[in-house]
Amino acid sequence: MPGTPTNSYVVRPVDKALGVLAYVVECGQVVSLKSVSHALAIPKTTAFRYLQTLAQAGFLEHHADRDRYSVGPRLRSMARIDSSISLARELAHPVLLALTRDYQGTVNLAVKGDGSIVYLDVIDGRIGFRTKARSGDSHPLHSTALGKAILAHMPQLEAQNYLSRPLIERTGRTLIDRDQLERQLRQIARSGYAIETGENEDGAMCVGAPILDDHGYPLVAISIAVPLARMSPSLAMVAGRKLSEMAAQISGSLCQRRAAYVHLSAEVTASAAFPPALTS
Repeated sequence: MPGTPTNSYVVRPVDKALGVLAYVVECGQVVSLKSVSHALAIPKTTAFRYLQTLAQAGFLEHHADRDRYSVGPRLRSMARIDSSISLARELAHPVLLALTRDYQGTVNLAVKGDGSIVYLDVIDGRIGFRTKARSGDSHPLHSTALGKAILAHMPQLEAQNYLSRPLIERTGRTLIDRDQLERQLRQIARSGYAIETGENEDGAMCVGAPILDDHGYPLVAISIAVPLARMSPSLAMVAGRKLSEMAAQISGSLCQRRAAYVHLSAEVTASAAFPPALTS
């Protein structure tokens, strides 16, 4: 259990609840109320409230028939997304390096944030051109090729919720008319890649494609950005098709690796949760 927080802004009940969550996760199997109370040195009534609250939120699962607790669906989903993003990043890295050599521009890998894309990797080519984006920066979904590629492959309701927000202009070219943007997204969904011309940064053209997880969700996206003067519309289409093919290959590898991981995890979890009976 975490010690007494030294930060005066720490909310103690939340800190204790997270300690309970961490204990259940680290055990790697179903645990009882008694074991939580004993291991963390907290009263059973307090432990019960924390466990029930975490179960209600989906972070834990309460097996009422045995009165035991284990990792819940919401936490498994979050862990799955995190591991999938890490794996996609690993699989995409050699592709990003190859694209940098081929196009001598800036190559990006980004993940969807809350109404934005967040740059995970930004690799600049050897020629002088560089975009302003750096790793950790966030830009709107609708103004970037990365974001458009993700938006076009998001579930319809999620995409509509985003498009219902006020759409800001990053440059004088940024498309903020909702009807036009929706038509553009439908075309992107058909082609598999997005092109934006100076919508996010003046003087730059960017081509992006989504990397889909095993449920078809646009987990991350990759893009190349070059000066407008170096990329004609026809060359952008060629680059888009190439990028889409590369992204599809990464998606396929990601799904294969995830399937193998899920199969192994299921076997380990079943073994840990229901160990064979001990014999004398």
